[in-house]
Amino acid sequence: MRALLRQILICNVVALPAIAFSVQPATAESLSEAIDREAKALETKLIAWRRDIHQNPELGNREFRTSALVAEHLRKLGYEVREKVAHTGIVAVLKGGKPGPVVALRADMDALPVTEEVDLPFASKVRTDWRGRETGVMHACGHDAHTAILMAAAEVLAKLRSELPGTVKLIFQPAEEGPPPGEEGGARLMIKEGALDNPKPEAIFGLHVTAPGRTGTVYYRPGATMAGADTFRITVKGKGTHGARPWAGVDPIVIAAQIILGLQTIASRQVDVTAEPSVLTVGVIQAGTRHNIIPDKAEMGGTLRTFNLEMRDFIMRRVKETAEAIATSGGGEATVEWHSDGYIPLINNVALTHRMVPTLQRIAGKENVIEAPRRTASEDFSFYAQEIPGFFFHVGMAPPSVPVALVATNHSPRFQIDEDGLLKALRYMLHVTADYMGGAGKKVTN
Repeated sequence: MRALLRQILICNVVALPAIAFSVQPATAESLSEAIDREAKALETKLIAWRRDIHQNPELGNREFRTSALVAEHLRKLGYEVREKVAHTGIVAVLKGGKPGPVVALRADMDALPVTEEVDLPFASKVRTDWRGRETGVMHACGHDAHTAILMAAAEVLAKLRSELPGTVKLIFQPAEEGPPPGEEGGARLMIKEGALDNPKPEAIFGLHVTAPGRTGTVYYRPGATMAGADTFRITVKGKGTHGARPWAGVDPIVIAAQIILGLQTIASRQVDVTAEPSVLTVGVIQAGTRHNIIPDKAEMGGTLRTFNLEMRDFIMRRVKETAEAIATSGGGEATVEWHSDGYIPLINNVALTHRMVPTLQRIAGKENVIEAPRRTASEDFSFYAQEIPGFFFHVGMAPPSVPVALVATNHSPRFQIDEDGLLKALRYMLHVTADYMGGAGKKVTN
């Protein structure tokens, strides 16, 4: 009997440790909980940063004040900071206390040549000369929020540095909306100047605030998610004459009108619209100085939006061929120029997107994470995602006091955001980063 009791006791003692080690101490705080605690503690500063940047907007390649604010903040937090990348960009690195992957987070800093029409105590009063015209300067696309969110993320990550499994690289980018005429800038120049080197990230994340999406709603899409954008200019040369004697010249305005109609048949009759959508728009036409004079030339400008590089190349070629052929048939001449600063389609890495969506669903609520249709707007985050696996998502920020039908969209002079959404967006970015870094052995490839 004594031997039997000893055997039972030994069995129980051996079994107990396995049970005990599977239970976490009640006082332990997970990295996820620490992120939420630190993020919440920064909400007031996050809003203050956003308002300060909003009130002091700067155009692309001219973000001197904004980049100085960011650089000073990052240095105080202990980041390795590199300034003046792509003119005013910043690349900062923070090595975590544990081994793990290198992950990049990106925010854009530039504003737009738009005169603000929102009645806010921190509304922009900045004025500038843009292409020969005086205009206001406004954060009409939410880049002030992006910069403030990444500044706050930097602080949270620095506070939790000892628990971070890997290295974080922060990219504060200028000129997402495009550099001034004649200058290089944006993501392409950031990459050219080494933003993705030493160390090279294995994945990159970015977000964009958007209206009219309701506050906190996440919109994502695997694969092609935002269109590539290319700008073209067509110059039609004719022969000027009196408006009463058109037969004595070659009318470039009539030829230009025919070209505009001809271009529309490319998208409607020459590409397979069931395969990929595309948009070809002429947004500018300029010709003549007086009602009774046929001028020597007419000029047009427009944009092409595509989600597929092969379709992009095809349409660009057909625009040139169509314009030249129509001009020749009318006795004139046409030249087509494509600007070299076009954006390629933004392609979210499919495996990376599917891997991170559960994180967003956990933090935002499954019902608030929506797979959205493709957007014909463009984003130069696409160039980072071409180099390394990328995941870019949108976060709704529509003011709750404004009816959905009246919410001003991005790039409007009346665009505004619900600041209650800033903390939500910050948490989304931090949890996506932490969950990816914690997923050892799950590297994705382009």
